[in-house]
Amino acid sequence: MNAGRTARERARAELTEEIKNTAREQLATVGAEALSLRAISRELGMVSSALYRYFASRDELLTALIIDAYNALGAAAEAATDSSEGDLIDEWLSVYAAVRGWARTYPQEYALIYGSPISGYEAPQTTVEPAARVPLVLLGLLQRAQTAGRLDTPADAPHPTGVLAKQTEVLVALAPDVPPAVLVRTVIVWTQLFGMISFELFGQLVGSMDPADEFFESAARQLAAFVGLK
Repeated sequence: MNAGRTARERARAELTEEIKNTAREQLATVGAEALSLRAISRELGMVSSALYRYFASRDELLTALIIDAYNALGAAAEAATDSSEGDLIDEWLSVYAAVRGWARTYPQEYALIYGSPISGYEAPQTTVEPAARVPLVLLGLLQRAQTAGRLDTPADAPHPTGVLAKQTEVLVALAPDVPPAVLVRTVIVWTQLFGMISFELFGQLVGSMDPADEFFESAARQLAAFVGLK
């Protein structure tokens, strides 16, 4: 009885992955806006009613793909810290390089999570935790740097006040030893990271910083200094 259930569960998991892989192929050819469960079922030789037993709607499938993408990106960033030999600047650069490397390897998945919003789709709360993995890596690195005496609050970094101070409280709970002024700058460097990647992937650096290898490393070093990492 248990063996039978295990076999069914394994078969379901394998078909679920096959559905998602076919959907990723669709992303590469027609984009997220045109993602179609019916087209996926035809590609897999399934009747559409059978596929709906795995994903009840296009949005449910999109959510699964988005969560997978965020988790894969987060895992790449976390692995970069795990492979570090202890120098915090090198670790910072490794995280930036790993995030960029993943985006360049999987541009369609990157576009799914950091490209244009998908018409009619509203991401559920279940995407929030996977989406936080990369910024949590940066916060964790700065928390360790503060503990090790390797983080200096830049003299020109203003202490947050008003609404900004209230918003920063969420980050204080995640990295309690990092000064609030540095936490604000952490959000800046996080958004800058993905802004640079998006510019590169979507062709905005053509004619200027393309190829972008040296530009990206230089920017990563300057952003480490921007948050006070030494």
